Amino acid sequence: MRRVLSILLENEPGSLSRIVGLFSQRAYNIDSLTVGTTDDNSLSRITITTVGDDRIIEQITKQVNKLVDVLKVIDLTQSNHIEKELLLIKVRAGDETTRAGVTRIVDIFGGAILDMGKTCYSLQLVGSPEKLASFIDTLRNETEIVEVVRSGAVGIMRGDKALRA
Repeated sequence: MRRVLSILLENEPGSLSRIVGLFSQRAYNIDSLTVGTTDDNSLSRITITTVGDDRIIEQITKQVNKLVDVLKVIDLTQSNHIEKELLLIKVRAGDETTRAGVTRIVDIFGGAILDMGKTCYSLQLVGSPEKLASFIDTLRNETEIVEVVRSGAVGIMRGDKALRA
């Protein structure tokens, strides 16, 4: 089962490397990894998507919690949460018919055209992994995809709950 883990840790050199090393040493796969500072510059938040059953995720969580720099680990998929990804995609848009089709798809999905070249459009969409996959499939039916970049998941618990030190 796909899981989204959110890790709050001290923003120190080597912290990320220790987390990734732990996954690597135990042969756990990381599907996506997103890292950034929080409102407190001394803290970072890592969002990792991985796949595993309850036993594996519990084992990962316990091992990550033992690392010195880690303050908290939560499995967001176990709570009511919001999860989003950023997609940047470049597509062929050389003729008017294709340009109109791409523009219509971007509007339907609530995306944005970031750059319009002579033969390519650069597009942006923020949404769930399922929405992004649907967007890519729909574009694929309209035109050629030149390049795709995805940020990986970021997530936050709904309501009053917060991941705090």
